[in-house]
Parts: sequence; structure tokens; C-alpha cells
Amino acid sequence: MNANPHDSSTSGNTGRVVAIILVAAVAVLALAWALGLFNVDASGKLQAPDVKIEGGEVPDVQVETADVSVGTETATIEVPTVDIDKPGDDGSANR
Repeated sequence: MNANPHDSSTSGNTGRVVAIILVAAVAVLALAWALGLFNVDASGKLQAPDVKIEGGEVPDVQVETADVSVGTETATIEVPTVDIDKPGDDGSANR
């Protein structure tokens, strides 16, 4: 059996998976920002650094995140029950 180097059945899926993960990460961050779970304030020069070996100036960034409290509580709830009456085997399904 000779492997085809142009077979994209596995290599094509890798790019798709990476793209889906990136889109999901951006969507989660956008949703968190929209819900006010964090706030980003940037100060200083907001310009791209000069392309030199020395680098550029990075702005001061302050990120404030939401306080999230996770706890438990005891509650009593009614859970519906489901009764299933199985049909008798009278042979009618074979007709």
C-alpha cells in the first residue's frame, strides 16, 4: 500500500480544528468582555513599535476582572417520574 503525499484527509482537518478553536476562543473572550467580566484600560503611547533590534515602547495595560463566587446550596425539588407500559407480545407486530 503506497501512501499518497497529496492525501488531505488528515492534514486538512488539522487546519479546520485550529480555526474552530481560535474562533471559539475569540467568541468566549468577546462574550466575557460584553458581559463585563473584565475591563481593559490602556494608557501611554498606543503605536506600533519601531522595527529595530531595540524594540518599541509597550503601553501600560491594566486589566480588571470580575469577582466570581462559586458555592452550593441545599434545595428540595420535585422530579417528574415517567412510567412506561410495555406492550404485550400478541404477535401483531409480525403481521
